[in-house]
Amino acid sequence: MSNQEFVVLGQGGGPDACRPGLLAAPLAEDQAAELAKVFKALGDPVRLRLLSMIASRAGGEVCVCDLTPAFELSQPTISHHLKLLREAGLIASERRGTWVYYRLLPEMTDRLAGILTRTAEQPLHDSGEVPA
Repeated sequence: MSNQEFVVLGQGGGPDACRPGLLAAPLAEDQAAELAKVFKALGDPVRLRLLSMIASRAGGEVCVCDLTPAFELSQPTISHHLKLLREAGLIASERRGTWVYYRLLPEMTDRLAGILTRTAEQPLHDSGEVPA
């Protein structure tokens, strides 16, 4: 058993305390639970495609009426997938008349990128480096 002390992400007062990467320190339990919900939402191919369609749309938003025809799924199923993306904090929605418009919430995707990105000062451990 090691006597190494762990510094937990999100706990501490350093300059990167609010948005450090995974290589800086282990995740706190609440952060892991929150991030797991986001990754679970992204773990479904339909939801991943929906997020991609929303994020890549010119103008930054898309009507649900434009999303549904791209899938061989019912409208309620598409709405369920969109609800899970909303609950994970990846997208926002706005009702306009009978239609709902969706847009990406870049704060969450930026946060995910920051957590998963390795800086040049953070080399991978010996066994984890993938050859180029």
